[in-house]
Amino acid sequence: MTQSAIIARSSVWAIPGGIHPEQHKNESNQTPIEVMPVPSQLWVPVSMHIGAEAEPIVKLGDTVRKGQLIAKAQSGVSANVHAPTSGRITSIKDHDFAHESGLPRLTIQIEADGLDAWRDQDPWPNWQERSIDEVLVRVREAGLAGMGGAGFPTDIKYRNKHTPIHTLLVNAAECEPYITSDDRLMQERAIDILRGAQISAWLLEADNIIVGIEDNKPEAIKALEQAANDLNLTIAIAVVPTKYPSGGEKQLIQLTTGQEVPHGGLPSDLGLLCQNVGTLYQLYKAVVLDEPLISRITTVTGQAAKRPGNYEVLIGTSIDDVLSYAGVNLKQADRIIMGGPMMGFAVPSTKAPVIKTTNCLLAPTAKELPAPMPDNPCIRCGMCEQACPAGLLPQQLLWAAKNRELESAELHNINDCIECGACAYVCPSRIPLVQYYRYAKGEIRQEAADHAQSERARMRFEARQARLEREKLEKEVRRKARAEAAAKALAAKKAAQEKAPEVADASAKTAKDDPIKAALERAAAKRKAKEAAQAKDNES
Repeated sequence: MTQSAIIARSSVWAIPGGIHPEQHKNESNQTPIEVMPVPSQLWVPVSMHIGAEAEPIVKLGDTVRKGQLIAKAQSGVSANVHAPTSGRITSIKDHDFAHESGLPRLTIQIEADGLDAWRDQDPWPNWQERSIDEVLVRVREAGLAGMGGAGFPTDIKYRNKHTPIHTLLVNAAECEPYITSDDRLMQERAIDILRGAQISAWLLEADNIIVGIEDNKPEAIKALEQAANDLNLTIAIAVVPTKYPSGGEKQLIQLTTGQEVPHGGLPSDLGLLCQNVGTLYQLYKAVVLDEPLISRITTVTGQAAKRPGNYEVLIGTSIDDVLSYAGVNLKQADRIIMGGPMMGFAVPSTKAPVIKTTNCLLAPTAKELPAPMPDNPCIRCGMCEQACPAGLLPQQLLWAAKNRELESAELHNINDCIECGACAYVCPSRIPLVQYYRYAKGEIRQEAADHAQSERARMRFEARQARLEREKLEKEVRRKARAEAAAKALAAKKAAQEKAPEVADASAKTAKDDPIKAALERAAAKRKAKEAAQAKDNES
């Protein structure tokens, strides 16, 4: 980093495909972020991220303070969970959860005491004086997970650097319609976002910071430029055309660097690491202010909302409470969608809580977002292939998925599908293509898991068979050794019996011819016998 800020406009490349749906962003991005009051009850799931769920470390009746650890991350890919406010633990049981499956999830219920009292905090204003390992421990302890995607634990990204990282790519595109939480965050808290980017680049030992942002966010761009000047931070801002899904990680990398992530590879293969602006904001709060991830900015919008806007909501707040605060008329709302209209899903219950990845709650009317119509047969128009930003063949993938030809689906790189929904959006036959692809991906994962389990069972069986065979051979070797020893002993005995008369005759002859020599031999034999007996006693 240089002494004075250099804010450059970076070059922009193109990506294949993409679509231009109606943005619907002005409905929610015209008002400042509003902090929602602390609700009386919070339901905090122990798993809000990819990987293993956290282990509860509190029990019924415990009192907790804001920011206190209540569920500890397990080893490997996992994330800590903290109390969003102070209060009392009233239950630890399964509760409604916002997921396509509709299945409940283990949740810690907190009855707020209204004090919102923090645990003891240890701010690090001079975080640069710490070691990288110390900062990474702090990030892990804060329970950070990706705020703009699937919720991958943040510290894992920094620990698993298999190649040197030279560029931090800040994902500020927010390309999905309706969602404006990142836009408002950049407009109001750009300096904290870039402070988080400084920490991220320091952890990565990266030389470059590129901000990828769509051109429909002029106020956010100005705010980032001003913040970079205030911090004397060198950044490059790549203003990309507004097109969905430019905010996809691989698509944004291609747009801002001209490079493509290889099939089956990661951005780190290109020396890049991508972080969402919301994640960087939370990174700053965790490292500098010692504030774990206990709240997030959530867009509430749709024609059924009287007060569409962006709200800072505590993790664990029920969706019902958020919708009520934003004036959503549930009778007018056709359904409640978590996320945007392209990649979001209808929540099975509004009693489910807001989690770390809840960037939007969309309350559309039936007219605004009509329910899906029955699909028709594919007419092979090719529009899906033209819209695919990953350069796939959606039509081929559809046939493979419908006929459960999983090898064919893999051959056509189904795992490169980002499930953006662009293909389904342009399909004149209204085929729910993404759902077919998700089904096929799930079947492929299940087959891989079954194969891995079968391989483990095979290896255990073969190891057992090898052990039994080894034990059998060892027993046979010991049996042969015993047989050989017995045969030798029998032969020695027989030889001794055959030689006994000759020895007796020789002894008698010696005694007759030389009595003195015979007496000496008898004495020596007695002495040897006595010594042998004593040695035997000593051994025993």
